[in-house]
Amino acid sequence: MDRPLVIVIPIFNGLTALDAIGPYEVLHRLPNVSLHFVSHQPGLYSTDKSILSLQATGSFLDFPHPDVIVFPGGFGTRSLIHDRSILDWLRQAHSTSIFTTSVCTGSLLLAAAGILNGLEATTHWNAFNELERLGAKPVSQRIVKQVESAFSSTTCACTKPLFHDFMRNQA
Repeated sequence: MDRPLVIVIPIFNGLTALDAIGPYEVLHRLPNVSLHFVSHQPGLYSTDKSILSLQATGSFLDFPHPDVIVFPGGFGTRSLIHDRSILDWLRQAHSTSIFTTSVCTGSLLLAAAGILNGLEATTHWNAFNELERLGAKPVSQRIVKQVESAFSSTTCACTKPLFHDFMRNQA
C-alpha cells in the first residue's frame, strides 16, 4: 500500500478508556499508519469514569472509508445502538474496510449496524443478552474471528495478537 493505512477509533461519552487507549498504543506504532480518534464532531469526550477525556480530531464524515475500524466499548455504547448517524457511518465504513473490530461492548455497535447478523461474537458477559437481541450469537471466547474483516474481542489484552494477525495477513 503506497498510502498510509487509515485507522479510526470512534470515541463517545461513556467509553471505557482502556478499550480505546489499548489499541491506540499498539496501532500508532505500526509503520505507515494514520490513526485518528473520530466522533460525531471533533472535540473532547468523557470516559465512563468522567475523570479522563479523549479528543476526537475528526468527525465520522471526515473518514467515510477508513481501512481499519476499532470500536471501543463502555457504558456509552448502550445509547449509541439507537444512533442512526453512527450506525449508517459504521455500515458504510465497514463495507470498504479491510478490518473491522470491536473491544468489549463495542461489539454491540457492530451488531446494531447489522455487521454481526447471525455471526458468533463476544462482548462483556453482562451484555450477552443485548448482543443476542441485536442479531449476533454471543460466545464466551475472548476473540472471535467470524468473517474476513470483522472481529470482536472482549479485552484489550487481545489487541496485540489480533493486529499482529491482521498485519501478517496484509503482507
